[in-house]
Amino acid sequence: MKERIYRYGILFTSLSFIFLGLYRKEVDIVFRKAINICLECIGIG
Repeated sequence: MKERIYRYGILFTSLSFIFLGLYRKEVDIVFRKAINICLECIGIG
């Protein structure tokens, strides 16, 4: 029973942070950083 409570608690917390990031319009920032990291690993940037 406790395990189920922990699972739903973690699920609720993670979804809350996802929606908070969407609300604050941080998606563009995350994508920009991901693109820069990928380009640095490939060696293009």
